[in-house]
Amino acid sequence: MGLCALLLLGFTLVEIADVLFRNLRRPWLNANEFAAGFFVWGVFLGMGVAVRRDQHFRLTAIVQTMRGARRTLVETLNRLVILGVALSMIVFGYENYLTGFGSFLMPSLTPIAVLYGAIPVAGVLVALFTVEELINGWRRGFESPEGPPADLEQLPVT
Repeated sequence: MGLCALLLLGFTLVEIADVLFRNLRRPWLNANEFAAGFFVWGVFLGMGVAVRRDQHFRLTAIVQTMRGARRTLVETLNRLVILGVALSMIVFGYENYLTGFGSFLMPSLTPIAVLYGAIPVAGVLVALFTVEELINGWRRGFESPEGPPADLEQLPVT
């Protein structure tokens, strides 16, 4: 997670420096390349972090009301869909990565594969953490440790 934060901080600092240098009439020509690299890698690695922390986008409102075998089945199907997306990111992201050596970022002429490499790496992280969630869920159950959500009637009114 710290790496993602540093990458997004790098993106912010590069953008601030780009604006500052343009106002000083000394443009930083490679700033957009650095900003794109920091942003792409920060976002795609952040995807893996979100799956690891179970804070990614998925529909949980209905699943939280379920218990037992039904919840296990729905949670397993949910994670299998995520695993399918991760495997697609690995396969097709790697194909994009390989084709990225034929296109170049300007003005540095760095292969665009530098940016495309984040896709299969994120796919590997998402797949790894999804398999971990599946194994832990099958062993210990998918219910959250804090228990079921409170009913609205039981919440104190202030």
